[in-house]
Amino acid sequence: MNREAVIARIRSTEIWDVVVIGGGASGLGIAIESATRGYLTLLLEQSDFAKSTSSKSTKLVHGGVRYLAQGNISLVREATIERGLLAKNAPHLVKNQTFIIPVFNWWSKLKYTVGLKIYDWISGRLSLGPSVFISGKKVLEKLPGVISKNLFGGIFYHDGQFDDARLAINLAQTIFDNGGYGINYVKVIDLLKDDERVSGVIAVDVEDNRRFTIRSKVVINATGVFADDILQMDKPGAKKNIAASQGVHLVLDKRFFRGSSAMMIPETNDGRVLFIVPWHDNILMGTTDTPVSNISLEPVALDAEIDFILQAAGRYLTETPKRKDVLSVFAGLRPLVAAPGKKTATKEISRGHKILVSQSRMFSIIGGKWTTYRKMSEDMIDKIEKELQWRRTASTSASLKIHGYTASSSQNDPLYYYGADEIFVNQIREETGNKLISEKLNVWQAQVIWAVKAEMARTVEDFLSRRTRCLLLDANESIRMVPVVAQIMAKELNNDAAWISEEIKRFNAIAKNYVIKMNE
Repeated sequence: MNREAVIARIRSTEIWDVVVIGGGASGLGIAIESATRGYLTLLLEQSDFAKSTSSKSTKLVHGGVRYLAQGNISLVREATIERGLLAKNAPHLVKNQTFIIPVFNWWSKLKYTVGLKIYDWISGRLSLGPSVFISGKKVLEKLPGVISKNLFGGIFYHDGQFDDARLAINLAQTIFDNGGYGINYVKVIDLLKDDERVSGVIAVDVEDNRRFTIRSKVVINATGVFADDILQMDKPGAKKNIAASQGVHLVLDKRFFRGSSAMMIPETNDGRVLFIVPWHDNILMGTTDTPVSNISLEPVALDAEIDFILQAAGRYLTETPKRKDVLSVFAGLRPLVAAPGKKTATKEISRGHKILVSQSRMFSIIGGKWTTYRKMSEDMIDKIEKELQWRRTASTSASLKIHGYTASSSQNDPLYYYGADEIFVNQIREETGNKLISEKLNVWQAQVIWAVKAEMARTVEDFLSRRTRCLLLDANESIRMVPVVAQIMAKELNNDAAWISEEIKRFNAIAKNYVIKMNE
């Protein structure tokens, strides 16, 4: 993943088979699918890989228990299959997470027991384990910190958990492993057309304003919440296809919710689902589902969303968390498929995906969710081959091992998320004297060096937010780390003191929105 080498390849390639716009879950998956089928593939990302939606999820690889209530059996089935495949292909990042739904009456016991048994049945042979009803005493053993008053028992079930941004980086590496190319901080500013057909893109390097004219046999718009922007380039005045919804998460110290099982609150006051999940030795709470009209790379959590999560979680915990207890708050936008002419609550919009083919033969994918990224990618390349009458090729991604694959990693190891690459990170640790940057978050100088050399990290935020998850785990500790990280990166990137100063300023401007503001 050498950025200058990719730029040189862009300059020297007369025409690509496939150009993918967008470096989130769907774009990365499509580029892998394309490259593994033998197509000369290039992925372009305007910011960093997974900068937007794809690094701000609830960190669950799941079928979606709540989709059963909506009657969306096909999506649940598809997602449970993909969950099982991802657990096999990236075991260093995906784990079997146990969940408990606490119940407080006989009717809830019946309703959720039946629902989870249907979930087990839909999962079939790819089930991560059976669901069972457990007593109130067992719930309190497994979920220390949960209220005991009127507790009837709980439904114990299994689902998947992962690290979204780390998977995105491994997917980017997998593109290269399979003969494709990807690059961050290259923004598409226009489309090329021949005889009204899209034939490539014009892009600019955000770092130095270099401009590229890139020709391709097919262009794929996989830009998530920004999909309408690319569709407007293709056809000014095109109808809106994205209904964006904001999801907010809070990260707190694990003292509020000790134990290894997660909890699902199946119905909050406004009918939403709330998760409290152990994550990187803290706990993650979320999420919200707020319709938004302003599309941004860095959405900001609303006070009402923060208070909603704290209040909803507080009704189930013996120690009610306050705003001052939040280590980090982050917001992401879901690229939901807009329902033309309908005013539908975003929480009720399907998380399924849709492929659009414009008159100019540009292909766009909208909707979807992290869990189904691989199936979305397979569907996209199948669609292209059919529409353009290309020779049909077979997909191999269902059994493709993701970069970093190792069956022997343990999540008790603080650096488990590097998988097979951990050996290289540790080699750098030894060479650099095992220097810690943060004891609290267990971050080493070697990780910064590795991120620049092997993971295309270009900014301090790339490292602190996505190569590691520091910003999402503890915003104030991340702010403290910035000067050291900036100095190490500057040395590796051959940047000067002015770059260091600018990076510190830029990161702090972003990080302030991850710190909870105290109410007056």
